[in-house]
Amino acid sequence: MRVLFIGDIVGKSGRNALFEHLPFLKEKYSYDLLIVNGENSAHGKGITKKIYESFIKAGVDCVTLGNHAFSKDTIYSFIEDADKLIRPANMNPQDIGKPVLLLEYEGCKVGIFNIYGSVFMDNVSANPFKTMEELISKYPCDIRIVDFHGEATSEKYAFMHYFKKDVQMIVGTHTHIQTADEAIHGNCAFICDVGMTGAYESVLGRDTYEVINMFYNETTSRYTVSENAGMLCGVVVDIDLQNRKAVRIERIQIKP
Repeated sequence: MRVLFIGDIVGKSGRNALFEHLPFLKEKYSYDLLIVNGENSAHGKGITKKIYESFIKAGVDCVTLGNHAFSKDTIYSFIEDADKLIRPANMNPQDIGKPVLLLEYEGCKVGIFNIYGSVFMDNVSANPFKTMEELISKYPCDIRIVDFHGEATSEKYAFMHYFKKDVQMIVGTHTHIQTADEAIHGNCAFICDVGMTGAYESVLGRDTYEVINMFYNETTSRYTVSENAGMLCGVVVDIDLQNRKAVRIERIQIKP
């Protein structure tokens, strides 16, 4: 099974980059499962029903979220009906949405899990390690894929080493900077951060001059998303279903 995971989609530039490059990526990699992180897809914070539906129409099999999952109030009106949308399991609020998506592929049960880091993150409801153990017990799967949405590289690496025998794919999201550490550890394909799909000339997808002004003058800002041309970041992972083991990971970065 081949999985394509596209990192944090930021605003319109990120969405345009995704839609522009998907035909090429499908032709080149012939992936079986497409996952995107969409927590920044609506003007840099949150996701809307219209954007979610545009991802599904484009062939996305699962949309994961993160710390901005509930930044748009409208998400409460559609998250329960969005079958392919998952939110971090150990993040408040706890009473809406689901943290796991279960799929069938060639006779195997595939679980996609959304986990939230506890270091330097807000609204954490529980320990990510213990939360993942509970989810593994609650949702038996043949293949497990995790979007670990977190800030600290040490926490992501510790999580990977703890679960590398039981999980076939762990990808870090949130920092918007792609790391060059893609590798196979045990049964698990891992990258500390997949990177951002958003404006290339920007500060993590945000308007450059606004962020410079914020730092230089020590002021607050509006969180304006850059409208410059977008780059795309992601990874492709090959998973041996018979042996339940990841066998290959390739990092993708397409600049405008």
